[in-house]
Amino acid sequence: MAASLGPLVGAIDQGTSSTRFLVFNAETAELLSHHQVEIKQEFPREGWVEQDPKEILNSVYECVEKTCEKMKQLNINVANIRAIGVTNQRETTVVWDKTTGEPLYNAIVWLDLRTQSTVERLLKKVPGRNKTFSKFKTGLPLSTYFSAVKLRWLLDNVEEIRKAVEDQRAMFGTIDSWLIWSLTGGKNGGVHCTDVTNASRTMLFNIHSLEWDPELCKFFDIPMEILPTVRSSSEIYGVMESGALTGVPISGCLGDQHAALVGQMCFQDGQAKNTYGTGCFLLCNTGQKSVFSEHGLITTIAYKMGRDKPTFYALEGSVAIAGAVVRWLRDNLGIAKTSQEVEKLAADVGTSYGCYFVPAFSGLYAPYWEPSARGIICGLTQFTNKNHIAFAALEAVCFQTREILDAMNKDCGIPLSQLQVDGGMTNNKILMQLQSDILCIPVVKPSMPETTALGAAMAAGAAEGVEVWSLNPGDLTAVTCERFEPQINPEESEYRYARWKKAVMKSMGWETSEGPSNGK
Repeated sequence: MAASLGPLVGAIDQGTSSTRFLVFNAETAELLSHHQVEIKQEFPREGWVEQDPKEILNSVYECVEKTCEKMKQLNINVANIRAIGVTNQRETTVVWDKTTGEPLYNAIVWLDLRTQSTVERLLKKVPGRNKTFSKFKTGLPLSTYFSAVKLRWLLDNVEEIRKAVEDQRAMFGTIDSWLIWSLTGGKNGGVHCTDVTNASRTMLFNIHSLEWDPELCKFFDIPMEILPTVRSSSEIYGVMESGALTGVPISGCLGDQHAALVGQMCFQDGQAKNTYGTGCFLLCNTGQKSVFSEHGLITTIAYKMGRDKPTFYALEGSVAIAGAVVRWLRDNLGIAKTSQEVEKLAADVGTSYGCYFVPAFSGLYAPYWEPSARGIICGLTQFTNKNHIAFAALEAVCFQTREILDAMNKDCGIPLSQLQVDGGMTNNKILMQLQSDILCIPVVKPSMPETTALGAAMAAGAAEGVEVWSLNPGDLTAVTCERFEPQINPEESEYRYARWKKAVMKSMGWETSEGPSNGK
């Protein structure tokens, strides 16, 4: 007889580098079981980043099945899973054929830079080439980062997609939409929807009226009929149509950074978290009002926990390359076989010895929004070795966080007294200590690091018609945390930060979209 633990909630966490399925106890928020699969990233040309949507979908099925098998071995009844939440890498763009259920091209990943010339062409249509022309509608600057320009590129360059649009067979979605549509039946009645948080990352969505914006769709020349229906982050969208969890409702959907904000219980105005994944994302809840940054941050929807519930907003500082720099040291330079080994290399020297690494592989995101920047390592001497470079890479993650935290403090007026952190890289103790040293404030990490998946599970479990997870502040489980206190004097920290800023300036203005690309 399988043990009964009360209601359980599952979460599909589809990130840039891996897919996971996790199951939580709705009453205690305890993680009971999970399975993870790494996802391939393809780099067909310099600056291009793609993934196979079918591989992503199959990885979700695999993670669900494997987790359910593990639960049976643990004697936990899978039938107690009452709902599933979806959380996903944001902005990554998929177009598929609704009659066959097949993708019409690889997914163009959020980090991808092929749209630089598309952005420059679109900017010519804007008076004064103002990158932030749609800031008060969308909260976003015109950048390669957001979905609209990726979709524009696909319509301009992929004949099959153009034809599918003409024949009214095409559907567009970010990863959440592709997964929900496929999981709820696909070509046999799948639900084509997204939630407000993912929609707010497309540059086609008005974050005040909560609708697709006809003027922006016209500006990007995108047919509105291919767009998904926009729903709240917590409601029943449809049910699983196959596999071990057939019939279970999918009732939560949040972009990964928004899910982490929820999972960290940042429900109050002024609460913030920083997630260290492929990139680094600092989000600060600004309550039911949208705040517009004067310092290079973007305005985004934090969450909307039900059809009739209010919309909450956040300020976000987005850094493109965080964990990806460790993966790059491992896979491209081969200076370590595992990510843990990179941490050890850094630990062995405890300093970068004056070496600074600006990992602007995809240009610079917040607070600069400088697509022309490229990665540089500077301050090298004959003394520098791979250990120093590993340390400089970890430091880079911390310096980039300091830049967005400084911007956040200026915009909010009230400096954060500590930083709540989560994400895969937070298991790296050296990184967390470094982060505290560079910020000169404590860094606080929950003992259960899977806050992104937890946020999606909370949204799913709290949905109307599911209601197994209470989001009332009094009912939320207190989280045990690990604290890292600053251990160096602020003068040294400021000196290192000033040197970092000098290195950032040297990384800018490197790439232009004119001229031969990649020798072709």
